[in-house]
Amino acid sequence: MNPRILVIDDERSIREVFAVLLGDKGYQVETAENGRRGLELARVFAPDVVILDMNLPDIPGLEVLAGLRQARPEPGIIIVTAFGTIRNAVEATKLGASAYLEKPVDNEELLLDIARILEVRNLRHEVEALRTELVSRYRFSNIVGTSARMNSVFQLMEKISRVDGTVLITGESGTGKELAARAVHFAGPRKDGPFVVVNCGAVPRDLIESEFFGHVKGAFTDARSDKTGKFEQANGGTIFLDEVGELSQDAQVKLLRALGEREITRVGGTKTVPVDVRVIAATNKDLEAEVGRGNFREDLYFRLAVLSIALPPLRERAEDIPLLVEHFVRKYAAELKKNVFGFTPGALHRLAAYAWPGNVRELENVVYEAMVMAEGDWLTEAALPVRLRLAVAPAAAEAPAGPDRVAPLKEAVQNVAAARERDLILEALRQAGGNRTRAAGILGISRKTLFNKMTALGIRWPE
Repeated sequence: MNPRILVIDDERSIREVFAVLLGDKGYQVETAENGRRGLELARVFAPDVVILDMNLPDIPGLEVLAGLRQARPEPGIIIVTAFGTIRNAVEATKLGASAYLEKPVDNEELLLDIARILEVRNLRHEVEALRTELVSRYRFSNIVGTSARMNSVFQLMEKISRVDGTVLITGESGTGKELAARAVHFAGPRKDGPFVVVNCGAVPRDLIESEFFGHVKGAFTDARSDKTGKFEQANGGTIFLDEVGELSQDAQVKLLRALGEREITRVGGTKTVPVDVRVIAATNKDLEAEVGRGNFREDLYFRLAVLSIALPPLRERAEDIPLLVEHFVRKYAAELKKNVFGFTPGALHRLAAYAWPGNVRELENVVYEAMVMAEGDWLTEAALPVRLRLAVAPAAAEAPAGPDRVAPLKEAVQNVAAARERDLILEALRQAGGNRTRAAGILGISRKTLFNKMTALGIRWPE
């Protein structure tokens, strides 16, 4: 839709000239001859930009400007006047005018101001859309898992996200520590602030202080200009210290001081800078054991572990594997534009039998590789890496020959069915706006049956 522009001016010739000029540029234009009519049109026309004369016959221009500021969506406003004063220009700016032009108006200047206002407006919309997408992407409900272990983790994350305390997330590599950190951030009071990641294990030891706190020009040989550190970048939001257990003793001291004093000093600088950040740290190490070995400062450990989240390895929540597999198949079928329905029962059996030392990340990589190589609608055992094809579940290996050997496969299929049932119920609830009676109607079941299934599947609404 072309941008809409409202012209409010008591001079008919001005209205006509602007209507022709702006119409030729592709804008939708409406005009009003006084302030009252302008405010009425602003409500129904919802302009993106208003060109407003300050000297109107019925209402002072500044009052019209204040009235336009209450409109939704709020338009950009360009003031035009034949009797410009600095006082009026200052007052108009205070009330939110985007530009102030004197008559006779230079058409090129007017068009540039309109283009600038629309560009800023579009950028603001893009930022809002990206922020909404980020919040949606990192909702708790987007972390896949229905096992008892993960349900406990979700409940803990929800409680932790409501407060502003420092968090320590522990778990093996590939368990989703950064995903959990982002979910806590985007569900918390700092969700509109930045989320800044520092991989403590990837930064050279002699540069970690500069990475954390920044530096001033000339602080060391390669400091050719001032640099803002990650703590300052995260001001008002969250800093995520990944692999914090890899920090050197010297870096631990500096981090401890920053956490305690809530202010930093750039390397080579003398001025302290206050910082307002939430700290979420993560590690795949047993930090308590590292404290016992003398590798990690005890005071820093207690400063970080105010609130703790322990993510279970995938082998301890194997019942989530079919659900995760289905999630990744849907994801990569769309990305790779392949019509793959999923893994065959035999392949699912192999996936469930494997120990997954690389956890969810390894599982995702296996599904991705199989999807890339897929030729048909279903992925068989042949699509799996050799290490998975050779894997045998301990329970299966110990089970006697006979009908009992199919039990893990049956369980896997049941899990897939339960996951699909859960998705359908959630989709019906979304379509029904959370109304359970309407959701039950969409699904073709009774409200009581829907309630029982939600309880059995651990579905909470709203999510």
